[in-house]
Amino acid sequence: MKLEEFGYNDKLEKFRIENNLNDFQIGRVVSEHKERYVVKTEKGDIDAEITGNLRFSSNHREDFPAVGDWVALTIYDSGFSLIQKVFPRYSIISRRNVGRYGEKQIIATNIDYALLVQAVDRDFNINRLERYLAICSSSKVSPIIVLTKIDLINEHRISEIGNKLNARIKAIPIIAISNKTQEGYEKIKMNIEKGKTYCMLGSSGVGKSTLLNNLSGKPLMQTDTISRNTNKGRHITSHRQLFILENGGILIDNPGMREVGIADSTTGLEITFDMITKLSQDCKFKDCTHTNEIGCSILEAIEKGEIDRASYENYLKLEKENAHFDSTIAEKRKKDKKFGKSLKNYKKDMNHKKN
Repeated sequence: MKLEEFGYNDKLEKFRIENNLNDFQIGRVVSEHKERYVVKTEKGDIDAEITGNLRFSSNHREDFPAVGDWVALTIYDSGFSLIQKVFPRYSIISRRNVGRYGEKQIIATNIDYALLVQAVDRDFNINRLERYLAICSSSKVSPIIVLTKIDLINEHRISEIGNKLNARIKAIPIIAISNKTQEGYEKIKMNIEKGKTYCMLGSSGVGKSTLLNNLSGKPLMQTDTISRNTNKGRHITSHRQLFILENGGILIDNPGMREVGIADSTTGLEITFDMITKLSQDCKFKDCTHTNEIGCSILEAIEKGEIDRASYENYLKLEKENAHFDSTIAEKRKKDKKFGKSLKNYKKDMNHKKN
């Protein structure tokens, strides 16, 4: 395959030339397994690791390669290869790292569009969709909402869900499909452009792997049914992986996410809840919390029915989470700086003792 077939463009080529990377093989990371990578190149898929220099020069885990990254690597005769450099990313989809204090987890990089997949029979949750939209807005990625399993509900329920979405979410494409009957597939295929990169975000069991298989025209991923005991989807996709679709689009499949913690999304919240953001500028007090103040434009709009109350409550919740995450990052950086200073003083003392 040519590099252009999986997203290579003039900007990447310019970076390669300007950074004297002519002697390296160029490729795109298609999967990651605990800091071991598979990189798609014109010579085929290559197993790779990162160099020690790249590892120690990285300030954060986010500096390591991720699925979707373009990299320069050295390939050895033994089949072993080393990633020497990661190209600049034009977009990064990330979330708060579950269980890790003040850290982010990169979901995928260099993404043009995110398919926000929800099943209408049991998984449908507008609050979660607004979380995904906030992540997309902060990542500069265009979202497309994909509602699956419409064959399991009647027309009245489909219309009801559509009305709820239209009341809270504006100007975002919404595509309703059935993986079983493939109703709606023509519309979703029309939204897949050759050479553009798409990332699927959603819970387990909503049909992401089946959607990928149907769009690719072949069984790339294992699929499974809903657990009879829990009525929840099983985790079939175990890691992120990049695929080339039948029409030339590029799609990254992700494991189902039980928790969707937002990170670095102050701008994302402002864009996702744009009406609330605009109205907040008209509040009587500059430090208005939009909870109980007299002269709050947002509370007045809720009373008039101009803003959906559930959306407003979700906004407050996400804003609180985002503020907490920002404070944990600041605290972590403070601790890291203190540790670095202690280490520097220790080395200085040791050198004095030697002399």
